[in-house]
Amino acid sequence: QVQLVESGGGLVQAGGSLRLSCAASGGIFSNYAMGWFRQAPGKEREIVAAISRSGITLYYADSVKGRFAISRDNAKNMVYLQMNSLKPEDTAIYYCAAGPSQGPSRSEYNYWGQGTQVTVSS
Repeated sequence: QVQLVESGGGLVQAGGSLRLSCAASGGIFSNYAMGWFRQAPGKEREIVAAISRSGITLYYADSVKGRFAISRDNAKNMVYLQMNSLKPEDTAIYYCAAGPSQGPSRSEYNYWGQGTQVTVSS
């Protein structure tokens, strides 16, 4: 069983930056692809970014390409999401997830964190 704990959310002005972190425990971290998802009020949970087990293959949603960067540190059991040039439409709860492959679908991920709130003011 893998436990995931997100941190780093908060309130930021449009154009600002935040770095989300996700700490994993309870499993062999390097065996899992990792993803960041987000869910805004009244909307479906959607993929933001994903990273393969080795960290070589990356995936980004079109809405965040060029602004967000996902990375991982397998020695520290951590995955990160650097978010730059934030927009009000990035406001959501951000979730960390672990699964066998770095696909864009929620169903590909077996383990989820509790989420961290990101609010971007205009």
